[in-house]
Amino acid sequence: MIAVFAVVALATAVAASGIAYWLNRDAVLRRAQNSALNDFRVSLTRSVSDVPLHAACPDLVSLAGAVATSGLNYQVVVTDEAQPGCTASSDPERFTLAQVPEALRTAVTKPREVDSHNAFAYHLYWQRVNLDGHPYVVGGTKVVPSGPTAYMFKSLDTERADLNTLGWSLATATLLALIGSALLAQAASTTVLRPVRKLGEAAAKLGKGQLDTRLEAEGADELADLARTFNQAAESLGAQVQELSAREAQSRRFVADMSHELRTPLTAMTAVTDILEDEAESLDPMIAPAVLLVVSETRRLSDLVENLMEVTRFDAGTAKLVADEVDIADLIMSCIDGRAWYDAVELDAPRGVLAVVDPRRLDVVFANLIGNALKHGGSPVRVKVRQDGETVVVEVSDSGPGIPEEVLPHVFDRFYKADKGRARSEGSGLGLSIAMANAQIHGGTITAANGETGAVFTLTIPVTQPAPTGSADSTTGQENV
Repeated sequence: MIAVFAVVALATAVAASGIAYWLNRDAVLRRAQNSALNDFRVSLTRSVSDVPLHAACPDLVSLAGAVATSGLNYQVVVTDEAQPGCTASSDPERFTLAQVPEALRTAVTKPREVDSHNAFAYHLYWQRVNLDGHPYVVGGTKVVPSGPTAYMFKSLDTERADLNTLGWSLATATLLALIGSALLAQAASTTVLRPVRKLGEAAAKLGKGQLDTRLEAEGADELADLARTFNQAAESLGAQVQELSAREAQSRRFVADMSHELRTPLTAMTAVTDILEDEAESLDPMIAPAVLLVVSETRRLSDLVENLMEVTRFDAGTAKLVADEVDIADLIMSCIDGRAWYDAVELDAPRGVLAVVDPRRLDVVFANLIGNALKHGGSPVRVKVRQDGETVVVEVSDSGPGIPEEVLPHVFDRFYKADKGRARSEGSGLGLSIAMANAQIHGGTITAANGETGAVFTLTIPVTQPAPTGSADSTTGQENV
């Protein structure tokens, strides 16, 4: 606002000062030159009557001196065609005929046609010039057709000094106007911009989650109305967020309680299904498929319950790291060997890449990424490990058709499945979201993209982690979206 006020004030002051300067300049110069030219005409008319008809050079010198001394402090140069070698000057050391502009001399000596609109053949002409850095108005006229020609040199130094003084005065006024506009802008910013700045700060706090932020609304102007509107919006938003938070907390408690309550019967069911699976070969052939289906679905339900419990830990903020320095290559090999994936996975992991991680949680990440690649991408699955400065990068790529572009933004969403046409799938839709949560708790992330031969999932985690603060009891989740 100060800049805008300053620019407007400067432009206005400069325009007004410029107009005032040029109007006064024109008036001062016109008045000075008109006075000098009129006096020159009168003095020349009065003095030329004393000059003989065929004047000699001394007569012309006397005429120049007489006109100059009787005038308003100007100098005179007189010439006569009858005396081509004589140039009379009231100050011959400073003023000569050579200093008269050529255009002026031509105009002075050129007769004009005498008619009803023009009674004289010769007239008085003038021109402003600079002689040795000083301003002059030069006037000239021919006295009679056969008489001498006289030129006047009137100095305008006094007028220039007056105009310089006027210019400095206008410049000072412009500077004062600029300072005044800055002070006015400062006052305006105090009364207008400060409430706007407070509104911006309050909006920023509200955006950061400080829902109790309010503004002081005083007065009946537009800014006060804006502050009251902001307070109403903040109050309404706070109520809505509080209601949503309560509902979300209820949902989390419900999922946590349900998962916890399901663990006890599922433990008993799992024990029974293990026994049934061992005795499946001795059962009636008509009953064995049903028993195996019960075994499979019980294990799937057990995995789903464990994944839900893991999700509730992340949502509640109770999931913690039990960090230790491990070799990433050894950890990946352990994950592959434990799940018998060594024939379908190509591992490019140099030993010696050490990182402070939670081995159990990172095993969950590797199991999800590699299992997902084997299930939906196809072998061979390639796992590549490299250290990039203070981070460890693990790339898991498959040989499948890749991930559709419309699916890529949602691969880490909970319960999202790319093939919505299938009524059932082996996965719960929680695997990759749990993998992402485990990566984030390490201070890292996972990205999904399509490579040259299939989908590529890239895990990036820092080499060092915060000091361990506790442990969390959770199990692996290997289901894919």
